[in-house]
Amino acid sequence: MSDAFRIQLERAQNGVVGGQPKPVRPAPAENTPAFAETLAQVQQVRFSNHAQKRLQSREIALSEEHVNRLAQAIEKAEQRGGKSSLVMVDDLAFVVNVRERLVVTAVDAQHRGEGVFTQIDSVVIAEPLRPQRNPYDQKA
Repeated sequence: MSDAFRIQLERAQNGVVGGQPKPVRPAPAENTPAFAETLAQVQQVRFSNHAQKRLQSREIALSEEHVNRLAQAIEKAEQRGGKSSLVMVDDLAFVVNVRERLVVTAVDAQHRGEGVFTQIDSVVIAEPLRPQRNPYDQKA
């Protein structure tokens, strides 16, 4: 993540630049981050270079739902005091530095080897996202 994009994101979240409200303009096309990077930043989940390479080399495609579930699982690990967690999202495993909200590596079912993960202090199984119930829907 570039410093310029981080600053732009912070300004957008605060809605203020130099003490005065100012609309945030999108970055020029050549500096536009990839969708996955933008989504990860909004969710406050980052992927290390190593994790990004593993995702590419193992052809692991993360959907918006996967990233949302991963972010929620990291939040749960943080609430319980986890520092280095294994997060399971369906058949994908992510080793995460919880404090930094940084995915260290990603593994799919085909590349788990013996399925032994070391140097972790917690495991979180990401629950499927449940659709928000509309309070106006009436069931008979």
